[in-house]
Amino acid sequence: MQSVIYHAFSQKEAKELDVQHSGPQRAEAFVRAFLKRSTPHMSAQAREDQLQRKAVVLEYFPRRKRKERRKKSRGLSARQRRELRLFDIKPEQQRYDLFVPLHELWKQYIRDLCSGLKPDTQPQLIQGKLLKADLHGAIISVTKSKCPSYVGVTGILLQETKHVFKVITKEDRLKVIPKLNSVFAVETDGFISYIYGSKFQLRSSERSAKKFKAKGSIDL
Repeated sequence: MQSVIYHAFSQKEAKELDVQHSGPQRAEAFVRAFLKRSTPHMSAQAREDQLQRKAVVLEYFPRRKRKERRKKSRGLSARQRRELRLFDIKPEQQRYDLFVPLHELWKQYIRDLCSGLKPDTQPQLIQGKLLKADLHGAIISVTKSKCPSYVGVTGILLQETKHVFKVITKEDRLKVIPKLNSVFAVETDGFISYIYGSKFQLRSSERSAKKFKAKGSIDL
């Protein structure tokens, strides 16, 4: 019992509050001392009156918890990704046949997106879907360009950035073609859509939320 009293009060407090009795007096003294410490703003007479009438609301002394600062996990910056060459395609992986299955998956993706490509499907509907679709895996061809060496390049689109398309040709050559001043053709089950690169300088993630307007384009 001695250890229980000293667990609630220190030895100094036990002596000051006179709780070092024996028998029933010890329990009564302990309760009175506990109430006195838990109601420090009340006088002894007010505490006695309160006990005769209703319950006493004890003060609560919460333990202060130390706030732990959470470290926010930051991803790599664009500069760090470039330095690590995360998106570079290794020379041994620059093979056209490796990406043919990707093209087959892309064709099925476009069919599902357009609810099936039927002969009576309106070309404007397909064009509108392609503007916002993911083009990775599509076979694209350069039909017009201010740089004659790009005209006629055809391959599977492997990477798209804001300003360029990276395609792999059947000759296993990786070509980087700028969108600016170029016109691209995308063929899907007999439907051919044309993309004006100068109006298409957006990241693929940004295109899905952009509203494209029908405007006349200056021929190259």
